[in-house]
Amino acid sequence: MKLLVTGGAGFIGTNFIRYYLQRHSDDVIVNFDRLTYAGNLSNLTDIAETHAPERYRFVHGDILDAALVESVLNRERPDVIVNFAAESHNSRAILQPRRFFETNVMGTQVLLEASRKYDVQRFHHISTCEVYGELPLDSPDRFSENAPYRPQTPYNASKAAADHLVNAYFHSFSMPITISNCANNYGPYQHPEKLIPLFTTNAIQDLPLTLYRSSHNRREWLHVEDHSRAIAAVLEHGKIGETYNVGSGVEKSIEEISNFILDVLNKPQHLKTYVPDRPGHDCRYLLDSSKIARDVGWKPRIAFEDGMRETIQWYIENRKWWQTIQQKIDAEAVQEDKWETFSER
Repeated sequence: MKLLVTGGAGFIGTNFIRYYLQRHSDDVIVNFDRLTYAGNLSNLTDIAETHAPERYRFVHGDILDAALVESVLNRERPDVIVNFAAESHNSRAILQPRRFFETNVMGTQVLLEASRKYDVQRFHHISTCEVYGELPLDSPDRFSENAPYRPQTPYNASKAAADHLVNAYFHSFSMPITISNCANNYGPYQHPEKLIPLFTTNAIQDLPLTLYRSSHNRREWLHVEDHSRAIAAVLEHGKIGETYNVGSGVEKSIEEISNFILDVLNKPQHLKTYVPDRPGHDCRYLLDSSKIARDVGWKPRIAFEDGMRETIQWYIENRKWWQTIQQKIDAEAVQEDKWETFSER
């Protein structure tokens, strides 16, 4: 089987490619990525050296470029497309919402149309728990696949629109699609602007850990290897036209995450500093993942504490990797302590 993986140089795409090639010795992956600031081809250098060009190939391109997308599908004729390609940083979406809708919605439409033209056997779309909106902190509820969509930020709304679009292609054109909505991922190769690698790398350097004032807001945390297993399981056993929630059931607040990292690294609590909440800062997400367990046979395997310790250790051992990225993005870094000024515009 041949897979076209869009956004394969990003965090989750990188980990999926590494996971999949190790376990499917006869399959081929074509990695299609624009290499924005969040894409890093060096994540897969060893994969390219080991498997290229027979089992792994890279194509530099934008999913908004319809002519290029069609030419790649015409040449490669993939059986499956796994669409990770997306702008995904909530804070950046507040500052540049148009970029998110262009990539996440129109880029997905370009892929769907090309897939329809070249008879792709499965289009699997990676989405997020955030399309469902938020839950109260004291609620016992979880989001099922039938929960209404109530996005509250530009990023969430762009992913929700993409989900609707993918489903529309299933109902209107009989496109063989599946969708997975995942909890917050963590693990190796995650861009250091994201919460866990940001707090980890800052703590390593004795720099402040910037928490929003609503630091007890909670998220569900899923190790990226468990997520990769879930995607592979859906590709093998998932039913066409279905959506599957992928979560761990493990909820942790931002306060708890920061405390865990500081404790593991033996750093002082006074490194924590508090800033105003980002606009649209959701209180809580939690998925009901019983459907994927029941219908596909997937359950998470990596305990949160074990996965976190391994992740922190990875950033300790790969300092050159994240410092190189930090040097490139410092000029464009989001100023998380400036939201009060932003909201007054």
